[in-house]
Amino acid sequence: MSGTTSTPALELRELRKSFGKTEIIRGVNLSVKAGERVGIIGPNGAGKSTLFNLISGRFAPTSGQVLLNGQRIDGKRPFEINRAGLSRSFQITNIFPKLSVFENLRCGVLWSLGYRYTFLKFLANLTDANQRAEQLLHMIQLDRKRDVLAMNLTYAEQRALEIGITIAGGANVILLDEPTAGMSKSETGRFIGLIKDVTEGKTLLTVEHDMGVVFGLADRIAVVVYGEVLAFDTPEAVRANERVQEAYLGSHVAETQGAGH
Repeated sequence: MSGTTSTPALELRELRKSFGKTEIIRGVNLSVKAGERVGIIGPNGAGKSTLFNLISGRFAPTSGQVLLNGQRIDGKRPFEINRAGLSRSFQITNIFPKLSVFENLRCGVLWSLGYRYTFLKFLANLTDANQRAEQLLHMIQLDRKRDVLAMNLTYAEQRALEIGITIAGGANVILLDEPTAGMSKSETGRFIGLIKDVTEGKTLLTVEHDMGVVFGLADRIAVVVYGEVLAFDTPEAVRANERVQEAYLGSHVAETQGAGH
């Protein structure tokens, strides 16, 4: 973990979200350092996905603030937030199925390299975009699937591609929504290593149900229960927190302790 600046990479201040009379997010405060990896955990219905939607601009907060590198982004549209340096993946794989792996990645890098609506340009001639796409291809370990249509990849490979697209724009703050959901144990183990590699030097927030992933990946863990942050601390401190054990972790704590995580 590297904190090279006193300004948090991402900060939530008294963030609230209501749908009608139902308050889902209830005054969340969270400060994430630059280069820090944060896991967000909590029971189903705790508000984790809503929190991600507020941060990434899919929902506007009822009140409170979201700051990216010290600048407010609450109320901005998702593409504006993305251009400001925050990118997210989703629970459901979000790729271009009828484009090749390489073409998916190249689409992801175009805007960050200054190419806007360049339909008349020949993409093959965009040397910088092609080189960056090749770099990403290597980073996500899909070199051998370069020209394979995304729809023909395995599920784990599609998730790897989505992460490649997520980081393609050069964002420094990355949000991953249940990145290992649906994977086998062996796939999950490899994927943790991949996530660490591709987000090196970046700020990472991830929502995960797999406690092995969370405790193996995160520098700190935020426990969200009923729309509030119950605890925000190191994995060791969260594992030992009695309130967290009562509210959520339960048997997961014993499992991770027994496994030596």
